[in-house]
This record gives sequence, C-alpha cells and structure tokens, in this order.
Amino acid sequence: MDVLQRLAALVKQEGPALLSRWREQVRHLPSACRLDVPTLNDHIPGLLDELAAALESNSSQTIPEALSESSPTAHGLQRLQVAFDIDEVVAEYNILRGCIHDLADDNGLTLQGKPFHIVNRVLDHAIGSALQTYATQRALEVQRRREEYLAFVAHDLRTPLSAISMAGRVLEMTVTGHGPEATQMLKAVRRSVQQLEALVAKVLEENTNLQTEIGIKLERREFDLWPLVEALIHDLHPVAGTNSIQLTNEVPDDLVVYADASLLRRVFQNLIGNAIKYTPRGVILIGARELGAEGIVECWVGDNGAGIPEDLLERVFDKGETDPENAGGMGLGLAIVKTFTEAHGGKVTVESQAGAGSMFRLSLPTKASVDGLVNR
Repeated sequence: MDVLQRLAALVKQEGPALLSRWREQVRHLPSACRLDVPTLNDHIPGLLDELAAALESNSSQTIPEALSESSPTAHGLQRLQVAFDIDEVVAEYNILRGCIHDLADDNGLTLQGKPFHIVNRVLDHAIGSALQTYATQRALEVQRRREEYLAFVAHDLRTPLSAISMAGRVLEMTVTGHGPEATQMLKAVRRSVQQLEALVAKVLEENTNLQTEIGIKLERREFDLWPLVEALIHDLHPVAGTNSIQLTNEVPDDLVVYADASLLRRVFQNLIGNAIKYTPRGVILIGARELGAEGIVECWVGDNGAGIPEDLLERVFDKGETDPENAGGMGLGLAIVKTFTEAHGGKVTVESQAGAGSMFRLSLPTKASVDGLVNR
C-alpha cells in the first residue's frame, strides 16, 4: 500500500481520535471554548472524509482549481454566527493541518510530495471557501446595521422636527403685527423644517424592509432620570398642545439610572410621542422606581388614550407593525424602544385595553447588577 492509501486509511480509521485531538487544541481559541461538540465539529468530519477521498483518488487538482469550486458547506457562516473572528477561522484549519501531520508522524509516514500537496489543497480550499462566506456575510451585516441605524435616527428626528414646526406656527401667530421681517424669518424656519421632514421621510421609505438586529455600543453612566424626562416634556409640549394633553413627570427627583443617556432619551421620546399620538385629550404619566431586590429600575409611560386592540398587542414591538387606522407610520418607534431597551439588558412590556389607554413598562439593570454580571 503506497503512502497516499495508507494516509487515507489512517484518516478514516483514526477520524474520531483526530477530531478529539483537534477539538482539544481549538478550544484554546476564545470563541471556541464554550461551544458544544456538534457546533464545534460543524463540517470538519465531512472535510476529513473529503480529504480521505482525495488521497484515495490520487487527485492531481491544483489549489487554484480547488479554490475556483463552490463549497457545499457553510462553515464560514456558522463561524460568523458563533462570533469567531477571521483569524480564528484560519487558525482552526491550520490546527487541523498540524493534527494530520502529527497523525502521519505517529504512524511512520512523512508528508511530502503528492500527499503533502493533496492535504494542502483540500485544507486551503476549505479555508478559502470559509473565508469567502465569512467576509461576504460580515460585510452584508455591517451594511445592514449601518442602514438600520440610519433609519432609527431618521425616525427619531421626526418628533423634534414636529415640535419645532408647531412652535414656529404658534410664534407666527403671536408676532403678527411685529413687522414683516419677523414673519418672513419664521416662514423660512417652517420651510426648512418641511424640507428636513421630507428628507427624513425619504430615508425611512428607503429603509422600511431592514432587519431590526443592530449592533449598538452603549456608553453607560449614572445620571438623574428626572431632568431627562422633564426636558423631554418641555420639548414635546408643542406636539402635545397647550391644554388638551397633560404630561406629568412622576419620576422621583433623586432616582439615578445607569444607562446610555442618549439612547434612553430616545426610548422615552418614542414612548411619550406615541402616547401623545393616541391621546388627543387626557393625561400621560411618566414614572420610575427602583426595585432593589430585583436589581432593576422600572420605568413606565401610561396614558388614558385610545389603547391597543388585543389582536395587535403581541406584535406591537415588531418592526413594520403599524396601526392600520393611522396612515403615515413606519412601524419603527416601538421597535426602537425594544431594541434599545434590550441592548441595556432590560425588557419592555405593554398592558393595554382598547378605549382605556396603555401602559408601557421597561426595566433597566442597576449599576450594581451590571457590575455583578461583568465580575462573574
């Protein structure tokens, strides 16, 4: 039996032991240490079968020829999903290459000439296919996240723009008789706001079919929640109207949260803006409390407005879900609330009854609970 056939037989017979030796070394890679055996193995057993077949057939195919073929596996995609980085993808194949050389040495075989080229061809083909899949999917994921974030930002611009627009209209009425220059300036402001609103609408229209899974980098810090809510109430007062809706800040003035202030402001902006939209006349309550035993701060935004039909409650946080009776919505507001809350390690829920109002609650981990998780 020549070297090719002997090596092919060894790869077949010692396959389980070869995989075990490979796994033992691969688990030293940071992203591999906690994977179960089936996930870690993925297509590697099939790759060993491919290698044995190539050795038995005495294949003369070159590495460039092998790389031009499509791989039946999706190993690169699987490794992306379990958070391997690209160096780890290459490293696991090179570890396998070393294990095959060790297997040959242990059985008195020297990998040179044809056996050496076949082993390299099969493994380099696998590396090339995995990296191509990995890089392609990674690029698509980055692009999707950027576009999704742009859509989220554009959506959140609509509320302050509406406030500016309504405040401008009120000012136009109050400055009547104070000279044409003031009136012209306010009209110019209104036209600029309308142009911005049109641009925002265009961005949203082009991004309505994006996924909501988005990579978010949190910049947590401790800060007082009451001033944040109070500032939002002040900014949204023009949208709420002067007398028809009462916005009440029930957050304790000494309550401290540990969160990304910018993202949390956008969460509350969406919840309050949504409550205003469905409460033509009434009261909107914004509150919070610390639940020390549970290690969370619970926040809520409640209203006595139109409420949510029961058949929509389960889907209300899904992207693209809009109220069929209110045209113009993009179904992003509550998806943003859910995404940003979960990015903090919290959760958001809703209780509602048609005609009786809604209560949205969100939980945020305290600094102590976050530090406890990090130190485990």
